[in-house]
Amino acid sequence: MGKARKTRKFAQVKRRINPNDSRLSEGKAKKQKPNDEEEKVRHIEQYPTHMFFTYNSALGPPYRILIDTNFINFSIRNKLEIMDSMVTCLLAKCIPYITDCVMAELEKLGRKYRIALRLAKDPRFERLICVHKGTYADDCLVNRVRMHKCYIVATCDKDLKRRLRKIPGVPIMYITQRKYSIERLPGAVGAPRT
Repeated sequence: MGKARKTRKFAQVKRRINPNDSRLSEGKAKKQKPNDEEEKVRHIEQYPTHMFFTYNSALGPPYRILIDTNFINFSIRNKLEIMDSMVTCLLAKCIPYITDCVMAELEKLGRKYRIALRLAKDPRFERLICVHKGTYADDCLVNRVRMHKCYIVATCDKDLKRRLRKIPGVPIMYITQRKYSIERLPGAVGAPRT
């Protein structure tokens, strides 16, 4: 006996909906409308009135300066005395602050950075106590500056500078050409000429 041929019976083929079917386009349109409404509602962060453009007019002497780990290291490499250089840059009294996270970062770096650690433990530098978990200094500095707009941040880290530039009214101190310079503080001597 031979094999019997099997032929497909009519209407047993898989049926598909045409991609151009109107029922599909209505479903997509319904899904897109709520997203459009959600995009219209935006949260705009409110800033204090003393912030005019990017300058913080409430900043004044004595200046409070938050110091980052790499700022101390670059000051040592460039043979700059931190307190004297800050005073010559700002022409006013400066109070340097070091957070617990920066101290922990310096301690983690080990023997190679023992001079920087000894310099950070100077009694002229005031310590700020951190209550958050973790010891990542960049996040700590950014959060502290967002909460209190009374600080100048001293850093040479490009990523941290990029993050701080997004926050209006926060001056940034950095080292250039073996001296301290400051941006976003118009009255300072070390401010770049525009």
